[in-house]
Amino acid sequence: MIMDDRELKILGRMPVPEPDAKRRAAALDLAMQAFDEQAVSKDTQGSATENRLTSRAANFWRAVMERKLSATPAIAGLLVLPIAGYAAWYMANERPFAIGSDDNLRTANELAGKKPLGKEDGRAGPADAAKLKQETAVSEYRQDGEDSRSVVSAEPAKPAELVEQDLAGERLREAETLVMADEVQRNAVGTLQGAASAPKVSAEQKRLMLPEPGVVEEENRDRFASFDNNPVKAALENPVSTFSIDVDTASYSFVRSALMRNGLPNPDAVRVEEMINYFPYNWAGPEDASVPFNSTITVMPSPWNEHTKLMHVAIKGYDVQPAEKPRANLVFLIDTSGSMNQPDKLPLLKTSFRMLLDRLDADDTISIVTYAGNAGTALEPTKVSEKAKILAVIDGLGAGGRTAGAAGIQQAYNLAEQAFIKGGVNRVMLATDGDFNVGVSDDESLKRMIEKKRESGIFLSVFGFGHGNYNDQLMQTLAQNGNGQAAYIDTVAEAQKTLVEEAGSTLFPIAKDVKIQVEFNPARVAEYRLIGYETRALKREDFNNDRIDAGDIGSGHSVTAIYEITPVGSPAVTNDTLRYAANQEAQGEKPLQLDGDRPARVNDEYAFLKLRYKLPDEDTSKLITTPVGAGNEIATLADASDDQRFSVAVAAFGQKLRNTDQTSRYGYEDILKLAQAARGSDPYGYRAEFLSLVRIADALD
Repeated sequence: MIMDDRELKILGRMPVPEPDAKRRAAALDLAMQAFDEQAVSKDTQGSATENRLTSRAANFWRAVMERKLSATPAIAGLLVLPIAGYAAWYMANERPFAIGSDDNLRTANELAGKKPLGKEDGRAGPADAAKLKQETAVSEYRQDGEDSRSVVSAEPAKPAELVEQDLAGERLREAETLVMADEVQRNAVGTLQGAASAPKVSAEQKRLMLPEPGVVEEENRDRFASFDNNPVKAALENPVSTFSIDVDTASYSFVRSALMRNGLPNPDAVRVEEMINYFPYNWAGPEDASVPFNSTITVMPSPWNEHTKLMHVAIKGYDVQPAEKPRANLVFLIDTSGSMNQPDKLPLLKTSFRMLLDRLDADDTISIVTYAGNAGTALEPTKVSEKAKILAVIDGLGAGGRTAGAAGIQQAYNLAEQAFIKGGVNRVMLATDGDFNVGVSDDESLKRMIEKKRESGIFLSVFGFGHGNYNDQLMQTLAQNGNGQAAYIDTVAEAQKTLVEEAGSTLFPIAKDVKIQVEFNPARVAEYRLIGYETRALKREDFNNDRIDAGDIGSGHSVTAIYEITPVGSPAVTNDTLRYAANQEAQGEKPLQLDGDRPARVNDEYAFLKLRYKLPDEDTSKLITTPVGAGNEIATLADASDDQRFSVAVAAFGQKLRNTDQTSRYGYEDILKLAQAARGSDPYGYRAEFLSLVRIADALD
């Protein structure tokens, strides 16, 4: 039976969900088996109640595969595989196909030669649908409660009626095809929304409804550096903590991308500090550029352990005004290899750089280098005032070939040196999925190359795209050693955030080699652990060594770090006291320094924070110090600001995704409650999106 234009339009309007590989294969096997059975005999058996599994396959696939549909082969092929996966899932779980939307139901009734069923509003209930089947089908398979293979035969029909009922049955099967297709559409659209808002489900329900935890069901060659969570340290034995600041945000974006694809992220993809620092916070900043940082330090109760506290460190950089911003010399180094030929890679990359171009001034300079097999200059240094010329090159980029990343980097630096602006921003902006497979490709060789180039005043930022082939480890190596930022762009909205809204902090540095060192007072703090920053740890002696590279901070950027500390005498202490330890000096009342107009003593302080940095055009570091005492403490978590509480919720979420022991008893619902109460101002919807991600992770875990 040929489907008319109206029916084809209904099918043609449906978005096609991506098929699941395993379920697709199972569905095809069932479909072919049903097709063979139908080819042997066209008689139907059974009653008009719910079909047995093989009958569902036969009815559905007969309508799709045996009918001479007046659709193009492309449309037919597009529909078969996704619907096959959906059909197999329903059949494997022994569930009947649900009735679809009212429009499709009315179409189904019309195809079957019937008036709309049910109540006056046209909706059909289960009894009405069963009655329609009984009136139009001669016989069908029926599932038996004891044995799904048992068959109940209907009374034979009269020959004259058989012809008419056969025709009605054919129409009904066409109708069921539309009804089922509508169900596919509604389920595909509602999958993410359901995961985000559904109530708590049992472990068995999750097993049936969702992919295996932590696995995105496709070939995955993403690469991440493995690292252990920071340990709990005894302040008496190891009182000093040193690390490089981190303003990268790639980890949060990748975690979001994984969750949106219905898979928990690889724990090594979760860097808690990058998740915390993804969000804009309204920390108090410095008044002028002479001292480019201001620190806000607060000691508060921990939400996941009543016997510990959090030391929350918030640092805000000076926000350079537009009139003060230096000219920019940017080289777009664009990966055009074959691995970039995916919608979330090169096409998204081109859109992102178009957006950045709109943010630059007419006197800024743009160059473009591409690499695929070998590197080439697509655009010599060109003023942004020639915008049409630059856009023409970006729009004309295509993907193909292998990845000569090292050669591309060398060529990009050559162009940056050619157009170098003294006192300006000179930066290579690498956009890639991180797949370097030609030339110098090991991390250490690339690291040495980048280190040499940064000494000339040319920095490197890295922007990652796509999944399944993402080399996060290499991206981090390049960005950290190139005095630049590492970001992961998975959507146009993320491109807007990174390259437009935060262009100042991305492009215009106010300080480089920024390091933090915290000395804890053993008289007040028994133990501590730094949450995140595992890959940014420094040796104690590195803090005062100006030759040691560290992170950079851009205009108006903020950095947040959180320690969990265990007060002396707390039942949460995990390390036994050393038998032979002696710390007489720390137990005394020796004056330490002046804190304002009052003398501060050791016992008044939790810790002493030191921040070391260099101005962008200097090689000698400067030091800022801040004591942390009773004046920094608040009695309850509710007394903390929205920004502080929200950042703590993000820290808890990151630790949860990394299976950190300290948050094992703090559930996703607790995180959600804390974040919801601290959502505060959310002009761009970042915090609302975070709430959805917590719900999705809860459903997947």
